[in-house]
Amino acid sequence: MSNQNTKSLTHHYPKNFASLPSPCYVLEESKFKQNLQLLQSVEQRSGAKILLALKGYALWRSFNIAKTYLSGITASGIYEARLGYEEFGKEITTFSPSYKQEEMQELVQISNHIIFNSFTQWQTFKEMIESQNQLRERKGQSKIEVGLRVNPKYSEVTPEIYNPCVQGSRLGITPEEFKKGAKKFGLEGISGLHFHTHCEQNSDALKRTLKHFVAHFGEYIPQMRWINFGGGHHITRKDYNVELLIKIIRNFKSKFKTEVYLEPGEAIGWQCGFLIGSVIDIVRNGMDIAILDVSAAAHMPDCLEMPYRPMVRNSFKAKIIKKHSKLKLKGEKPYAYRFGGPTCLAGDIIGDYSFKEPLQIGDKIIFEDMVHYTIVKNNTFNGIPLPCIGMLHENGEFELFKEFSYEDYKHRNS
Repeated sequence: MSNQNTKSLTHHYPKNFASLPSPCYVLEESKFKQNLQLLQSVEQRSGAKILLALKGYALWRSFNIAKTYLSGITASGIYEARLGYEEFGKEITTFSPSYKQEEMQELVQISNHIIFNSFTQWQTFKEMIESQNQLRERKGQSKIEVGLRVNPKYSEVTPEIYNPCVQGSRLGITPEEFKKGAKKFGLEGISGLHFHTHCEQNSDALKRTLKHFVAHFGEYIPQMRWINFGGGHHITRKDYNVELLIKIIRNFKSKFKTEVYLEPGEAIGWQCGFLIGSVIDIVRNGMDIAILDVSAAAHMPDCLEMPYRPMVRNSFKAKIIKKHSKLKLKGEKPYAYRFGGPTCLAGDIIGDYSFKEPLQIGDKIIFEDMVHYTIVKNNTFNGIPLPCIGMLHENGEFELFKEFSYEDYKHRNS
């Protein structure tokens, strides 16, 4: 297993920590670049192409950095595709469980790969794509390549809400349905197959999954120009087996003579940014409860959906803890608190934490690893303001990208 991705990170702190707005998502440039450098290394050593999945990370003001390392983006619909086209460029891959006519009319203008979830959808838009490709050919432009998402009927993902291979899943064409579709419509015009069955998993899960993919769809692979292994590959996690991933990709490419794509989202934003908030009040009901200006329900909904308890870095009254100390579970240190958000939802609870020192109103709390999936999934429930968004540059300077106002809330609901 490679040690490339186990290097300790240097922490760059803002020159004026107390001046950071609260709440605020903060991208840490140095850690972001380290993730991208590792992913670029995987591209170069394996021969695969890595696309940024906007469903997990869509902080577009950082795309000027990301696009120097990665091959393009993958979109889950028209808005993500437009964002990738306008702000990232390079290759644009689009997959959606279903497309509308008006969406496809725009997608054929900007996508390099369009992946369908059924033979019916492919047939619905086949003529439109062929017409667009004729136009592109006359202009000397590369054609749209069409792919089909398949369901290899194997996934190790838990909980079931994130597992696309459970019984009754709407995602991907099952082997039985694929065989019927291929017999009825043929595969002329199909350039690739796509499966997405991973979530925060290591490369050994991919190795096991590929056996099922090849068993069910191996007879069709020689007809394909590319195979898309989807996302959920936790490449930038410290214990991820990068060497195994590279070996898997090389062996697959060598055996089947196809291009390989990966489309991680979380791995790109993994542990390279935080959400800072403030203690607004402390109440007691059998235990001390710190009420923050950060909400699990509104600002980091995966805490309730997964569920999971985010790790915390703290600085009392903006005094920086430079050793990056992480707070422990309730009871492990003398001063314990339950962190709750400002919404009316009784279950808006982030978790229980304990400290060496008592918390005070006004103290800053930093929730680690909060720039993937949080920003793309947050909401304005109760009219709670969305956190600001900014970047902490390598030189310690903080740059504010976006500050949300009442007008943002009002027009989101109009």
